Amino acid sequence: MLIVMQENASEAAIENVIKFIKQFGFDAHVSKGEAHTVIGAVGSKMIDKRDIELLDGVKEVIRISSPYKLVSRVFKEEDTVIDVKGTKIGDGHIGMIAGPCTVETYDQMEATAEKLNDYGVKILRGGAFKPRTSPYSFQGLGEEGLKILKEVADKYNMAVTSEVMEVSQIPMFIKYVDILQVGARNMQNFNLLKSLGEIRKPVLLKRGLSATIEEWLMSAEYIMAGGNREVILCERGIRTFEHMTRNTLDISAIPVVQKISHLPVVVDPSHATGLRDKVAPMSKAAVAAGADGLIIEVHNSPETAVCDGAQSLYPEQFKELFTDLKALAAVVKKTF
Repeated sequence: MLIVMQENASEAAIENVIKFIKQFGFDAHVSKGEAHTVIGAVGSKMIDKRDIELLDGVKEVIRISSPYKLVSRVFKEEDTVIDVKGTKIGDGHIGMIAGPCTVETYDQMEATAEKLNDYGVKILRGGAFKPRTSPYSFQGLGEEGLKILKEVADKYNMAVTSEVMEVSQIPMFIKYVDILQVGARNMQNFNLLKSLGEIRKPVLLKRGLSATIEEWLMSAEYIMAGGNREVILCERGIRTFEHMTRNTLDISAIPVVQKISHLPVVVDPSHATGLRDKVAPMSKAAVAAGADGLIIEVHNSPETAVCDGAQSLYPEQFKELFTDLKALAAVVKKTF
């Protein structure tokens, strides 16, 4: 349930409400808006809401029927804005994340990051651990890849994002990474999500291959229920009967999610389409639909990439696309 406090409710009144619901076994999650403070009471026990409504400073108590509570706009009406080293994602700010699928060598990362920095990109992506369908495919450089990613990013004053695979890797990732990615295959790795709820760094949560929007939001709820409020949702295409593209990019998910959740939604057109020539039109479609960010694969030499070269843009192609996207963003009243 949600407890909406009166506009002039004191801190003492808020703390009293929190203390009251905790004695009944509820976890308290506080969201302070411009007008009202909202306390999310999360738990499975029963409590008479009238007992709460009689407490000092309480305006109303709302029971939430949907299974996701903390990610909903009922809990927090205003858009959540994620700030990563000065780059904002959400509430009119479109974040651009770019870089190769996989960290291969220092030279490869440095050459790509140099170009991206020249184009104004401030968040660098790159996989150090790669979940691959085949056990014989390149699995990534591991921690050495994270070190390379961090060293290159620091050189150009960029933030870093990379995919974490399991709970045991989280302490390692915290040393090198500014945004921890959860890949599509791990969207329902609930032990991992719970552990990411305990850290205080942004988490980019990709939609599962066949996940419904509700399942996706419930995975985000796991992270937020642990106390981590910096969650970014990522639409990366879902598996359908169509084989002309790698996945089917669900553009409609952007406005659907934004209506019911305050969390920012970014789009990954590279994994969604799997084809270099489809990345630009899908990126533009995502911005036109209101996306809060894009994560695009860019490689200094895609033809020699060890992973997903076919869906990676050449730096020059990305430069042209980014210029077009900035113009399009102005049309929908957003900015990069």
